[in-house]
Amino acid sequence: MITFNVDFQVYLCDSDHFPFFSHLDSSEYRFSSAGREDVDVRTLGRGRPFLVELIQPHISDVPLDKMKLLQQEINSETTDIAIRDLQIVSREESGKLKVGETEKTKSYSALVRVEKPIQPDDLKFLEEIKDLKLAQKTPIRVIHRRPLASRDRVIHNMSGEYIDSQHFTLHLKTQAGTYIKEFVHGDFGRTQPSLSTLMHMDTDILELDVESVDVDWPKTIDE
Repeated sequence: MITFNVDFQVYLCDSDHFPFFSHLDSSEYRFSSAGREDVDVRTLGRGRPFLVELIQPHISDVPLDKMKLLQQEINSETTDIAIRDLQIVSREESGKLKVGETEKTKSYSALVRVEKPIQPDDLKFLEEIKDLKLAQKTPIRVIHRRPLASRDRVIHNMSGEYIDSQHFTLHLKTQAGTYIKEFVHGDFGRTQPSLSTLMHMDTDILELDVESVDVDWPKTIDE
């Protein structure tokens, strides 16, 4: 199995971005990642860990120096993705990607627009909120492809960075699987509590970035 971290803006399972399919002589693969986001959400920081399992490759033992060259080749051929820590891992190691998925944490930044004018002091109360428990029903935006259900999630901490009277950046550290967009606008009451209910006004999300996926895997490869 091959694993690495990546900052991406395209569909990464597109084999056109991965020359190791031809290098390792494999035509089939399975793709897994540490969570996923909507297509309009950027993954920043050190990227998102994921792995590709090549099915019956003709070449399986690849030295680290060749993997580094392969990583350089991928990164030099496109500006859409950036890969680091490319390496081969055992099946046992690959299982660590999915262990304790809901216990993992993720950090986000969101550009928020508010209904009423605010001042910097209006955001200070957010820093006092710790381990906020949410009840989230399946979002309206995905109800057509997911079963109706309710999930409990936790926002461990958050803060607001004032921009102007109608905009601020919301920084959050959350339990993996939290619906961030729905927490901000409330999803017509389907997420309780929400930023909207906490601020006693309508709030909406304009942009969302993943700042970090807190998974200590795979090991870092020295450059």
